[in-house]
Amino acid sequence: MAGFNRRSFLAAAPFIFTATALARAAAPAAKTQTPGTYRFRLGDYQLTALYDGIWRLPIEDNFIRNAGKADVNAALAAGFLPPDVLPVSFTALLVNTGRKLVLIDTGTAGQITDSAGTLTANLATAGIKPAQIDTILISHFHPDHINGLKTKDGGKVFANAEIMVPQVEWDFWMDESRIETAEGVVKKYFLNARRIFRDLAREVHRFQPGREIAPGISAIAAPGHTPGHVAFTVSSGNQTMLVIGDAARNPELFVRHPAWQPSFDMDGPLAVATRQSLLQKAAADKLLVHGYHFPFPATGHIAARAEGYELVPVLWQPL
Repeated sequence: MAGFNRRSFLAAAPFIFTATALARAAAPAAKTQTPGTYRFRLGDYQLTALYDGIWRLPIEDNFIRNAGKADVNAALAAGFLPPDVLPVSFTALLVNTGRKLVLIDTGTAGQITDSAGTLTANLATAGIKPAQIDTILISHFHPDHINGLKTKDGGKVFANAEIMVPQVEWDFWMDESRIETAEGVVKKYFLNARRIFRDLAREVHRFQPGREIAPGISAIAAPGHTPGHVAFTVSSGNQTMLVIGDAARNPELFVRHPAWQPSFDMDGPLAVATRQSLLQKAAADKLLVHGYHFPFPATGHIAARAEGYELVPVLWQPL
């Protein structure tokens, strides 16, 4: 810049900042964030990411079966995240086909942590009432994916929706004989699945992966995280999006290090095989990817690196 003198600028800076401060009234800090909705197009479809909140999960020493805590903290630091805590965000995906409203997973309903449970509020911000949802697709039966089907008091949230779940997932979690041998958090998942689905069983339709289950939406077997966990493809026109659910949870850890086996994957080696297959496909085909636990709006592309992969988030864009 012509005529710029750093010394004279710094000498004048106190006056500039003081004058600016005197010209503005003090204002209290805001206590809420902007609404957690983000719309984008996929062919002829309109998709809406619906933020449900975040859970800051303390990391235990045995968090990764085949990597130490120091390795985990190094990976978090590489992603500019604090140590010893895994940020787990929740983002469901609403697909408007033009004729149907399809919701993929339903959030936590505020039943896991106080810092989550905003899905229905963000649905309202998007101008959608729960009764308008035509179809709900469930990727698997962990509480943060199914609890949003009901209120904390047990009321049904989506009054008119067809609920579709993977057959293998239903068979596993609704098997009475497995409850007796289940332990710890897994037993809680069994009991929670019954709490959610006990009086909805007649309204639940079970599907097999490998076929179209809603207009433009197909299910893909993606086991390992749970026995019946599925991913989805959403296709419209010449565009396709891969919805990977929990196949890769936190991108700083499990996209960059897909061979890591977190303790929350029920079958670690199988989950690794699934994760690597989906990430490889997304990178090779340059697919848009949605990850339920990716940072909001939970959408981007997967780029192959010398070791592992990298999430490249979408650029914010107007409709």
